[in-house]
Amino acid sequence: MGRQKDRRSQSTATAPVALTIAGSDSSAGAGVQADLKTFSALGVYGLTALTCVVAEIPGKVSQIEPVTPKIIREQIQVLAKSFGIAAAKTGLLYSAEIVETVAGALVDLSGKFGNRVPLVIDPVTVATSGDLLLRPDAIALYESELFPLATLLTPNLDEAEKLIGEPIRDLKAMRKAGKKLQKKYRVSVLLKGGHLAGGDAVDVLFAGEKIREFSSPFVRGVATHGTGCTYS
Repeated sequence: MGRQKDRRSQSTATAPVALTIAGSDSSAGAGVQADLKTFSALGVYGLTALTCVVAEIPGKVSQIEPVTPKIIREQIQVLAKSFGIAAAKTGLLYSAEIVETVAGALVDLSGKFGNRVPLVIDPVTVATSGDLLLRPDAIALYESELFPLATLLTPNLDEAEKLIGEPIRDLKAMRKAGKKLQKKYRVSVLLKGGHLAGGDAVDVLFAGEKIREFSSPFVRGVATHGTGCTYS
């Protein structure tokens, strides 16, 4: 038991620490469960602040129960006091009240460490199953409160369409949309193209003046979810 404690202490002392602020997926394919698996695979010690509990399986979201803003803020604050958080990401935030709470807590977090903590924002609005995951009134607060804090935005095509108000049906439109998002929010953008038709999955990164495309064969016919969470 003592050796296990020593190993845990060493892991938090030597590994970079990242915080995920997102929902809990009961089937462990998305949300903080997906983030923790990804962090671990990359040698990162993961912390979590739960925003909601989601009862779901691949292909179906049954119910979402939000966590109170008070508890969300407390989770982030208590972690900030005990860990040197090197980076953070957000996933499912669900409501305007939660978006506002998280934005305020992240401002405080950056203030505590004396500089802006690198922040990846995955503006989760719709599940792979098509179920709506974000209340409409939360989108405006994302834009006004959270996006200005971001280092990188990682929308999928559905989310990008909502943000720019235009359809994205092919790679040409995807490149155009990414540039618009980057200019509109003044932040780097990784636009995920998994919803495009075709044999390849193409993602496009817009960082400063550079544009980089990532492409690999699309694996279809697999019942899964949480790919966007894992990627971001």
